[in-house]
Amino acid sequence: MKMDRRRFMQWLGSAGAASMVMPAMASGQSPEAISDEVLTQAASVLGLEFTPSERELMLQGVKDQLENYKGLRALNIGNEVAPAIHFSPLLGNQSPPKAPRRKPKNKPTKPTLRTAPREEKLAFLPLTELGGLLRRGVVTSTQLTRMYLLRLKRHDATLKCVVNLTEQRALNQARQADEELRRGVDRGPLHGIPWGAKDLLTARGAPTTWGAETHKNQVLQEEATVVKKLDEAGAVLVAKLSVGALAWGDVWFGGVTKNPWNPEQGSSGSSAGPASAVVAGLVGFAIGTETLGSIISPSQRCGATGLRPTFGRVSRHGCMALSWTMDKIGPICRNVEDAALVFDAIHGSDGHDEAVIDAPFTWDASKGIEGLRIGYDRASFEGENPDKPFEEQALKTLRRMGAKLVPVTLPEMNAGNLLIILTAEAAAAFDDLTRSNRDDELTRQVAQAWPNVFRTARLIPAVEYIQANRARRLLMKQFAAAIDEVDVFVHSTYGSSALVMANLTGQPAIVVPNGFRSDGTPASISFTGQLFGEQLLLNVAKAFQEQTPNFNRRPPKYLS
Repeated sequence: MKMDRRRFMQWLGSAGAASMVMPAMASGQSPEAISDEVLTQAASVLGLEFTPSERELMLQGVKDQLENYKGLRALNIGNEVAPAIHFSPLLGNQSPPKAPRRKPKNKPTKPTLRTAPREEKLAFLPLTELGGLLRRGVVTSTQLTRMYLLRLKRHDATLKCVVNLTEQRALNQARQADEELRRGVDRGPLHGIPWGAKDLLTARGAPTTWGAETHKNQVLQEEATVVKKLDEAGAVLVAKLSVGALAWGDVWFGGVTKNPWNPEQGSSGSSAGPASAVVAGLVGFAIGTETLGSIISPSQRCGATGLRPTFGRVSRHGCMALSWTMDKIGPICRNVEDAALVFDAIHGSDGHDEAVIDAPFTWDASKGIEGLRIGYDRASFEGENPDKPFEEQALKTLRRMGAKLVPVTLPEMNAGNLLIILTAEAAAAFDDLTRSNRDDELTRQVAQAWPNVFRTARLIPAVEYIQANRARRLLMKQFAAAIDEVDVFVHSTYGSSALVMANLTGQPAIVVPNGFRSDGTPASISFTGQLFGEQLLLNVAKAFQEQTPNFNRRPPKYLS
């Protein structure tokens, strides 16, 4: 993310480009305002040059286009309306794995606890142990729900991770879960477990604010598919958790969400609240979203385990759209097995999100990594970063565990150049904010924030957007060839081109804690898998995580 993003964002935010917007594109101006001089200036902004005779021929056509724009802008196209084209991560010679005739049963770890521990341990238990206590009747879902609601209220003043509590809904769901479990109705490993949703997901009766002042009173009645699936799994929604405004960063209209290990730090974003709340023991698990690092980055900062599934694995119906060809939804949890259990509940098609591709997922928590070919992005480990000692130890650990480490060389293409795909789609998703000037109401008004990026993206030509998508196809082919001989590959979470590339190609990834620095904050490492290869990716990450020193450590300030 860091390799190209900085230069790219500086270009996007350049005051010169923003000042060269075609005068006739301003609201209320007529096509007659477009002159030869305007065309000359506009062409220079786009890095083009036309002769006087060419501009003369162009002039009427550009005026006609402006009339077309006015007609389109008169339409009411909501954020929920996707383009008539959609992206698939599969190349022509690829297909998703087929489901076996008889689906194998998932094999989670068996719970071991027979009695309920004190709150400082209970709040941080993995889902398998919480589920075991619920099924034995040692604790009830209502007790867990009240505990997490109290913890959310107690610690939110410091962490600023809660947008809205869904208290009455949660207590109703918990009572239903308790009644069902008493009758022997078991909906699966998430039955009765309290969870939190990044506030991009709609939940009936609760505001869905998208973290933005412009939408803080927005109530959308249609339930997001992920919320519905978790309802069906018996999970209990206790809170809508913070998101950096319109899915960028950790700054929302309520402040800056904090890292539980160091409240002087923001939790990163944009799944800021989910990562913070999970690590502080305020929910059993959470759901985040990622377009370009929004699950991986806050999980890295806070020491959570964050899974970004293959593009098209999880329906985005009922979730704010930022980039229709890059948005993904995934779990943020306390460990890898928890992520596997949540992913199992939310993946699959729903008849709404046309990008979803059904593929089987079977989880066996006992599988190790001996004999697997694990690639490592050698270049990502060569730069200087504060986690380098931990990363070098991680490679030694993987070798000791029996994996065969194979160096991989990622494509040389500058993936940052392709990020105009994201900015163009995001500007389209929030076109109404820019044209109405309501973007001025957002908190962050700097070069590297959405208001300026939305404005600047108006100057991305449609031709360049299409060319970027064609280059994306080349990147997909090159990336597939680079990792063709390995099962998964491991790489630094700092400075690796894998984050940007894999978000463009649609590859799944998981970030896990990888030790603790001298200042007490967690270090992390990332694994990226083959398309639809979540089973193997999670097996590798779980086996590795259990070898990581102190991976069960909890932030001391949140143990009460």
